[in-house]
Amino acid sequence: MSLLEMILTNCVVAFHLLSRRTMIRQVLFFIPFLFTSPVLGQISYSMNEEMPLGSVVGRIAEDLGVGVERLKSRKARVFFGDSREYIELNKDRGVLLIKERIDREAFCGQTMPCALHFQIILEKPVEFYRIMVEIVDINDNSPVFEKGDVQFKISESAVIGSKFDLEGAVDLDVGVNGLQTYMLEPKDNFALKLHSQSDGSRNVEMILKQPLDREKTEHLSLVLTAVDGGEPQMSGTMQIFITVLDANDNAPVFTKSVYKATVEENSQKGTVVTSVSASDADHGSNGKIKYSIRNTLDDVRHLFEVNENTGEIRLIGNVDYEKSRNYQINVRASDDGGLTDTCKVTVDIIDVNDNNPLINVMSETNTISEDVQSHTVITIINTQDMDDGENGKVKCAMSENIPFSLKSTENNFYSLITDSDLDREKASDYNITVTCSDEGVPSLSSSVTLTLQISDVNDNAPVFERSSYEGYIVENNTPGLSIFTVKATDADWNQNARVSYILEDSSVNGVPVSSYVSVSADSGDIHAVRSFDYEQIKDFQFCVKAQDGGSPPLSSNVTVKILIQDQNDNPPQVLYPVQTGGSVVAEMVPRSADVGYLVTKVVAVDVDSGQNAWLSYKLQKATDRALFEVGLQNGEIRTIRQVTDKDAVKQRLTVIVEDNGQPSRSATVIVNVAVADSFPEVLSEFTDFTHDKEYNDNLTFYLVLALAVVSFLFITCLVVIISVKIYRWRQSRILYHSSLPVIPYYPPRYSDTLGTGTLPHVYNYEVCRTTDSRKSDCKFGTVGSQNVLIMDPSSTGTMQRIQSEKSIMDELDSPLEVRVLQI
Repeated sequence: MSLLEMILTNCVVAFHLLSRRTMIRQVLFFIPFLFTSPVLGQISYSMNEEMPLGSVVGRIAEDLGVGVERLKSRKARVFFGDSREYIELNKDRGVLLIKERIDREAFCGQTMPCALHFQIILEKPVEFYRIMVEIVDINDNSPVFEKGDVQFKISESAVIGSKFDLEGAVDLDVGVNGLQTYMLEPKDNFALKLHSQSDGSRNVEMILKQPLDREKTEHLSLVLTAVDGGEPQMSGTMQIFITVLDANDNAPVFTKSVYKATVEENSQKGTVVTSVSASDADHGSNGKIKYSIRNTLDDVRHLFEVNENTGEIRLIGNVDYEKSRNYQINVRASDDGGLTDTCKVTVDIIDVNDNNPLINVMSETNTISEDVQSHTVITIINTQDMDDGENGKVKCAMSENIPFSLKSTENNFYSLITDSDLDREKASDYNITVTCSDEGVPSLSSSVTLTLQISDVNDNAPVFERSSYEGYIVENNTPGLSIFTVKATDADWNQNARVSYILEDSSVNGVPVSSYVSVSADSGDIHAVRSFDYEQIKDFQFCVKAQDGGSPPLSSNVTVKILIQDQNDNPPQVLYPVQTGGSVVAEMVPRSADVGYLVTKVVAVDVDSGQNAWLSYKLQKATDRALFEVGLQNGEIRTIRQVTDKDAVKQRLTVIVEDNGQPSRSATVIVNVAVADSFPEVLSEFTDFTHDKEYNDNLTFYLVLALAVVSFLFITCLVVIISVKIYRWRQSRILYHSSLPVIPYYPPRYSDTLGTGTLPHVYNYEVCRTTDSRKSDCKFGTVGSQNVLIMDPSSTGTMQRIQSEKSIMDELDSPLEVRVLQI
């Protein structure tokens, strides 16, 4: 505001004060404080007492410069502490209005100036302004005497200049509107004399200016008028009746004009405060003195009493230092003749620490984010103590070991601020106890507890229970089988702590890992997507990501390794001797072989691992079990005795190879051994050696296939037989009825190749069929068949005999049939 604007404002205010006696609004000053203090300044207004309710005190929005809308958005409110709220804030208009009737006399008494103090509090950010409203007195009280009339008995011997103390009038108004002067009518015998006291009051005395003559006038009637200085002027009157007596020419005299005493507040009733004393030179009834208290303006008569005979002053009420710190007692001493003297007793009240500090939380915040910056103001606390001196000095402290501190902004105001970084995961809420104690003896204190909730921020990533995981699964598992579970926890709260599990994209042997395993997003369960084969893949690893539900989300990864455990699902495979389908393989043992002679060695492998691949060799069948043995671990076939001439040339050994799995799986191999010293002997003995073949196919598969083949052949044969029967029956019917000649039918090769008309040759047909027709053996031998001996120079004692074979396509009635035909 410029200097010219301030002058114009003051002129307008003066004009309204003189003409309309309305409220005066004047902004006195605006003092900026330090930027760290929430108190920004003080605004002062002035108003008349007794203004009607709803009257405007001041336009606070304009004076604060915040505007009506900001006044609403920042939740402006008035704060009176523990006093009554005489003024309210109208946020819609941005003005201060009178809420309750204000009587300056009731509010301040004789205190000047009379002012009403309160604060305006704004939030977001927290600010407050101190407001002072001066209550201006109006002339609404006329001077009043306590008594309407007073009587004096004055001796006619009273000398000129004798003083007669009069009770003064009381005007509750102050200043110009208060009591100004007195007038006494008529003025023939007496005049008025006013004495100003140190407390501002006036002592009224009536002075005798002319001697009294009882014989002329025994009774006098005077009127004392008290006049104030208000506009319009108001007055009050008191009648003075004087009775003229004879000869009492000595008035009482106090030993002191001023007495001083002290008393502690809250003292018991009846406590002696002090004693006053006055003397009278007269004798008899004219010298008998009575004491009385002449106070009429305050509550002295309700708190103190004086013994009219002894002058002892005692307490009759409760004195409170916080209401009044001292009292002035006017004591009058009067004799029976009506002569009086007065003295003043000043009683100082000694403060006692009897008031606990009052704590007012001016702006309370219930929730604060954990990422709030350090030194952020949480709330403002105001303290008040009605005691004085050391008893009224208040210091506040708060709970220890919490990240908050109290900072004193100015006298009786504290700011609760954050002292360090907050972490909701360590503490989600705080109960902050603020204790305020005065310095009295003994000290009194009060406390208040503030509950502060810490809201969560997504500042913690999920953490897995392990740094890495390792799981096991047995091969040939069922797809969808749960392998194990990964688990991650998040120290945050609610949505920020909701963990989801995601399978990271990767590949295993060029195949996406998602085709091997899957991860449950909610539970972290890892399931097998396919059935695993240990012989194809023994282990693999992948990454699982745990991601929380915050914004933005946080995540962490963990490595998971899956180990495939072997099952005994593969039988041993015989590598040597090789089992051929069309030739006979024989190992030769000379008849001169000693004990322990190495015939051959069965070599087998198992694609399983561990104990499932530990192989053992056993001799299951043998032509002569007393001649050969098989090494349990190495599969070596050795002689266990000396070979003799009685031993058969053809020896057939069946060796079974078993693994160590549970259950055990096995394979068999047939080893043909020829006990002979020369090849011709072997050839003659092994001409008709039957070749056996073992197949190590899956038994279940062959059983099912055999059942299907048998069923099919049965149905086919049944259909064929029926068809043939029908066909022959029809043919026989046709031939029976036809006249054609019968031509004999001879089977092939029926001719006599030797010219004798007979067929001396013997044809042997040997058919061996199994359920797998592709692996059936069919042999056809003739007399003229040729045998071929093939010697393998790299082998020792091994002979293969290859016979020419012919396939015979005969119709057989069963899957397994052997026919021998001789022609």
